[in-house]
Amino acid sequence: MSIDLRNLSAKELGALIAKAKEQQSKLAKRTPIATVRGKITKFAKAEGYTLEELFGTPGARPAKAAAKPGPRAGKKLGKVAPKYRNPANPKETWTGRGKHPRWMAALVAKGKKAEDFLIKKK
Repeated sequence: MSIDLRNLSAKELGALIAKAKEQQSKLAKRTPIATVRGKITKFAKAEGYTLEELFGTPGARPAKAAAKPGPRAGKKLGKVAPKYRNPANPKETWTGRGKHPRWMAALVAKGKKAEDFLIKKK
């Protein structure tokens, strides 16, 4: 942390020093980290746990709770007949699932409507 002290007034410097001394006294009153870690480890062992079980391994992601699978989880969607056709290239079609294909996105950006490209049912 870097603070430019040259631009502070005497009053601002005094307030900064007071805050720094207050923070310093708070930190001095705290129990050392090693002592706290020892107490936590001792308590966890007394309860039959390891710190890894409680907090995971350092640097590892916490285990996610078993989530309910989403509506599509594990299900394959069946094939769908195309609903839209590129008027410039009839071989290019789109089912309507997912993102718009580039050809349709470009035409829609020019002001056309998706309904303009629907394939007529016979």
